[in-house]
Amino acid sequence: MIASLVMGAALVLAGGTVIDGYGNAPIPDGIVVIEGDRILAVGGAGQVAIPEGAEILSTEGMTVLPGLWDMQADLMRLGHGDSTRWNETYGPLAERVVMPIAARQLLAAGVTSARDVAAPLEAAIRVRGRVRERLIDGPTLYVSGPALRKLAPAGTADWQWEVDGAPDVRAKVKRLADAGVDYLLLADLGMWTAEELEAVVSEARLRGLPVHAYAEQPGDVVRGAAAQLDGFLGTGMGAAPFPAEVMQAITGRLTQAGARPIAWSPAISAILNLASLQQNREPLDDPRAIELLPDLVAADIKGSLASLDRIAATELPVATAPSLCEKLRQLDAANVLLLLGSGAGAPGHLHSRATWQEIDFWVRDCGIPAARAIRAATHDAATAMGVGHESGAISPGKLADVIAVRGDVLRDPGLLQSVDIVIKRGRRVR
Repeated sequence: MIASLVMGAALVLAGGTVIDGYGNAPIPDGIVVIEGDRILAVGGAGQVAIPEGAEILSTEGMTVLPGLWDMQADLMRLGHGDSTRWNETYGPLAERVVMPIAARQLLAAGVTSARDVAAPLEAAIRVRGRVRERLIDGPTLYVSGPALRKLAPAGTADWQWEVDGAPDVRAKVKRLADAGVDYLLLADLGMWTAEELEAVVSEARLRGLPVHAYAEQPGDVVRGAAAQLDGFLGTGMGAAPFPAEVMQAITGRLTQAGARPIAWSPAISAILNLASLQQNREPLDDPRAIELLPDLVAADIKGSLASLDRIAATELPVATAPSLCEKLRQLDAANVLLLLGSGAGAPGHLHSRATWQEIDFWVRDCGIPAARAIRAATHDAATAMGVGHESGAISPGKLADVIAVRGDVLRDPGLLQSVDIVIKRGRRVR
């Protein structure tokens, strides 16, 4: 059946294998018709009419898939190995220099939507706005502004707000909501009082904001699941698989009638990447890794990574690496909504590489099917952010966020490190 098309300027991707993001069977010799910022039609050869006068991009030999989502990207940090020095030197440059660089790197890597974690409030809102207005290139951003926590590290007060008592929690949630953040991010959950936790959740619900928290200790998940938080970030909790109380909290919550689902971005690749770099530093010398970085910043970042063993001891607990795949499989078996989040910005984890690495580690190291990982990085991520009705899949009516990669991504997800075509909202940016 030939799709009915509205006449007008169109962009057509023709000939590649189309992965829709839902997990359906791939479409060989697929055709994707884009008009304006939306996908107009999708199908195999002979199923979709190509509008007269359309620009046709051949995707023969390529995999065509939805633009990637990264649900745990730190736009405040560009992979530098010394957090104290980075914060002192580059913290004041967050809005003007650092966050725009991170945004550009993500988009060039095929990430068309990203959830930023913990940035100064005004900087987060303004950078998100500049991307929306196409003043700078970057993925569609979903921002938390500052994380809310009980004890902020020295020098981070601009993007880590301490809370003290339920009234203070409510006031800070109101300030964030009034500024227009997309979600709330909590840390130090084990230190919150019951009254503070109830205040953040109830105030967030009144204002339509999802609430997510870092999973740093088993008690964080137990308390967060009981409080009906929307999800968790990271894996934390030492070198062993998740303890029984964590899994019981998850499964108990998910089996409750009417309970909210639990979304989770494990972000295993930050640690696994650092462990890999300890064995082979060559990826840091790849020109693609430092693409779009100013020379001085690139040199500073590479210099800060000279002692990877020190970083592994103080910044990222590489000793936990052996348990990460098991934790990922535990979450998958528990039927949480797994989301692809990389932890981009952590030491040695550059925004130009982090997202595809997360997918690759899921598949190559942990045995997660490639189609499952891609769904976590597309449709499921969009669903978790409440925009699954218009984003995260290649389907008529959805926003035209589409990428194309030479080769078969389902057989080799590592091919995503070299994205050939990036289309964001109907506009080709790569």
